[in-house]
Amino acid sequence: QVQLVESGGGLVQAGGSLRLSCAASERTFRFYAMGWFRQAPGKEREFVAAISWGGASTHYADSVKGRFTISRDNAKNTVYLQMNSLKPEDTAVYYCAADPGTAQNMRVNSEAHYWGQGTQVTVSS
Repeated sequence: QVQLVESGGGLVQAGGSLRLSCAASERTFRFYAMGWFRQAPGKEREFVAAISWGGASTHYADSVKGRFTISRDNAKNTVYLQMNSLKPEDTAVYYCAADPGTAQNMRVNSEAHYWGQGTQVTVSS
């Protein structure tokens, strides 16, 4: 069982930046694709970004391309989401996810095997 704990959320003005972190409990973390999803009030959960187990392959939702960057440090069992040029429409609860499959599969199917509890990101206009 992989446990995921997110941190780094908060309140920021439009145009600002935040970096989310997700710490995994398992040393086998390095064998999982990792991703970030988000859910805004009244909306369904949506895919944001994913990264392959080795970090060589990344995938992004069109709405965040060029503004968000996903990365991972397997030595620290941690995945990051650097969010720049934030917009009010980025306001949501952000969830970290882990899956033994591929990062592409996370993007295509918006699914993952393990989920964190979520961290709130609020962007004011």
